[in-house]
Amino acid sequence: MISTAADLVAGISNSLAAVLPEQRWFAGKDRPVHAVIPVRATDLAGSDPRLVHAVVEVDQGQPHRDRYQLLLGVRSDLPESLGHAWVAACGDHAVYQAVHDPELTAVLLELMAQGAQRDGLRFAAEPGVTLDTEQRARPVAAEQSNTSLVYGQTYILKLFRKVAAGHSPDLELHRALAAVGCEHIAAPLGSIEGSLSAEPVTYAMLSEFLRSTADGWAMATASVRDLLAGGLLAEGAPGPTEPADPADAGGDFASEAHRLGHVVAAVHADLATALGSSAAPGGYLDALADDMRHRLDEALARVTDLAPHASALRAAFDEVRDVDGPVPLQRIHGDLHLGQVLRSVAGWVLIDFEGEPMIPLAARVAPASTLRDVAGMLRSFDYAANHLPLGDADPDQRGATALAWTTRNQDAFCDGYAQVAPDPRKHAALLRAFELDKAVYEVGYEHAHRPAWLPIPLTAIARLTS
Repeated sequence: MISTAADLVAGISNSLAAVLPEQRWFAGKDRPVHAVIPVRATDLAGSDPRLVHAVVEVDQGQPHRDRYQLLLGVRSDLPESLGHAWVAACGDHAVYQAVHDPELTAVLLELMAQGAQRDGLRFAAEPGVTLDTEQRARPVAAEQSNTSLVYGQTYILKLFRKVAAGHSPDLELHRALAAVGCEHIAAPLGSIEGSLSAEPVTYAMLSEFLRSTADGWAMATASVRDLLAGGLLAEGAPGPTEPADPADAGGDFASEAHRLGHVVAAVHADLATALGSSAAPGGYLDALADDMRHRLDEALARVTDLAPHASALRAAFDEVRDVDGPVPLQRIHGDLHLGQVLRSVAGWVLIDFEGEPMIPLAARVAPASTLRDVAGMLRSFDYAANHLPLGDADPDQRGATALAWTTRNQDAFCDGYAQVAPDPRKHAALLRAFELDKAVYEVGYEHAHRPAWLPIPLTAIARLTS
């Protein structure tokens, strides 16, 4: 049996090079893995089973190498129930992904409850929090860029798989919002933090598990399905048909969109209270327009379908330079869409304040306009309305119905937002630029990952620039 955690991780590096690209949270699936280099490894508990925390660096031929957090279990006899988590053989022991082992993930909760430290890793509960260490965990299957473990029906632990130097915006903003009594988040309860190369690192965040909640994306798309189903029935009737009216749909979402807008504005107000806000400095709007044009140029180099819209997009981005009046800047969510909100019995809750994971941390934590969050949600309504396959249905009529649903819910969201903060539609040029910037990003993403969805952002760009 290999004695040290560092030797164990080094000994299975070739197996990790094959296993890592298969994980949902691995960011470099489009590039070959040349090597996996151990950065640090720490024994957290036990000998059989044994729990090892590791950080590895992945060489994919790029100047910057991504780092990932791993939890590895080691057993002499791997139960059949953990066979799917197998990573490698190490002598006469099996090494596997410990997030699937409730006996080992219980250790993380116990260490946070104890306020323990292990080789520079700091486990802590939030001030005033007492943790129930009898809870056992199960991984959440739907997680992508991270891994979440639900302990009983009480806690959820988010493991940040891609390790970045600096404090996690998710943990930072949850703490700040909790400090001012924000009612629209899950309460932060604990953390795992440390350092790498003398820089702070957040490895995990424990928060309240919200039971009996519904995902915003699922609710919105159910409303769209109800509307389209009603339209299909109408098409079967004799005579001409009009596009279905979303207000008449059994699953009309507008009232929820209105409530959601109200909550997003309230969270923005709480963030400003907790962390401050200020007017944008001179030159901000020019720099913002330049950044949008730069992202457009990068997308144009990859996606030829975007070329017919290039001139109109540049013109829309350049309009930002002439926006009058002060532009307030503050901390924002940074990646707001219908998949980042949950509907509980008490109301809407925002989750995942990490920001867009592909953006460098310094940009994610920089103060920004709240209109960027609003634009992200408006784009999400458009996606919800248009992502369903049309089958043999009349595309023009389906498009008109989807647009009616999108417009109704975008307006309802903005109406709700305007009850708490200035109406975002009063800043039309800036809001439209943020929507188009997001749509340009979507074009690049869909071209690379979901080509069948590419018409969604392209159609939106054509509509917003017409």
